[in-house]
Amino acid sequence: MSALTIRPAAECRYDAVSLGEVMLRLDPGEGRIRTARQFRAWEGGGEYNVARGLRRAFGLRTAVVTALADNEVGRLVEDLILTGGVDTSFIRWATYDGVGRAVRNGLNFTERGFGVRGAVGVSDRGHTAASQLAPGDVDWDHLFGELGARWLHTGGIFAALSESAAAVVIEAVTAAKRHGTVVSYDLNYRPSLWDHQGGKARAQEVNREIARHVDVMIGNEEDFIASLGMHVEGADENLSELDLDSYEAMIGQATAQFPNFAVVGTTLRTVRSASRNDWGAIAWSRETGVVHATHREDLEIMDRVGGGDSFASGLIFGLLEGEPLETAVEYGAAHGALAMTTPGDTSMVTKAEVLRLAGGGSARVIR
Repeated sequence: MSALTIRPAAECRYDAVSLGEVMLRLDPGEGRIRTARQFRAWEGGGEYNVARGLRRAFGLRTAVVTALADNEVGRLVEDLILTGGVDTSFIRWATYDGVGRAVRNGLNFTERGFGVRGAVGVSDRGHTAASQLAPGDVDWDHLFGELGARWLHTGGIFAALSESAAAVVIEAVTAAKRHGTVVSYDLNYRPSLWDHQGGKARAQEVNREIARHVDVMIGNEEDFIASLGMHVEGADENLSELDLDSYEAMIGQATAQFPNFAVVGTTLRTVRSASRNDWGAIAWSRETGVVHATHREDLEIMDRVGGGDSFASGLIFGLLEGEPLETAVEYGAAHGALAMTTPGDTSMVTKAEVLRLAGGGSARVIR
């Protein structure tokens, strides 16, 4: 689409690169964390999930920039990343001291919830290798210039890990813009990550600085309110009801304050229960104004974690393919809906399934 200038695939090694932390997710399945006797292991991270979705669901060439402590847990995370087909060349390995006093790998215990019992996440990510990444650790000119990347995706979870992580994000997006790489950013506001770092005021200070370098801004209504200081009329404190006119006005606020935004993508989720959500999305560009994806009421959910990340990867895929924004946002909404039908943070669906659902397909048996 004309709102974005995207580098040709032939001159770049990577279609997309994600910058962020990758944690080991420990999933008790249908049970509770507090009573579990076994966990299933997945890898996941808000920014990484997008690169993995672009690789596994859509077949694009992706890499992740992150850091891991060099121990058996870190190597397990690496193995899971490799299984997802994402290039691990830009993992920075930190020497492990045998205890974890200086550096460690992040753990994320997440139960899915069911019915009236909401999902629960317990992160154990203090002093992680990724949170200690600092400016100068990554040769961005080599990555974006010599090797070439068409797209950089990062987000507010990684930026919230530490002062140095936020500085790395600014370093990365600045370098990406210098080399003509499109930058997308998912605000992904997490109160627990900001509570001891200045709260919403600091979150807005950091995210508004990063936003000046962003081409494609992604986030839901809570993200825009908390991370950028936008105001949404009609959104209650629990965000239980959706007012599309208010969200469209919010996008107008954001793009007036940040004229560099070429595209804005926003998921719309109303939680009826942990197992049933209303799900949709809208997107905006100056050429199209606001466009709406199919709104799916009473969508059945197995595992909501990663639904927003899968929306982002579907949207980005459509934009990289040069599809109209109306098509790209349908890809995003369909990919997010499908991803929430399987366990784990990352997508297990195929491009064909996304295109079929985005085109109006049903859940009939495929033979």
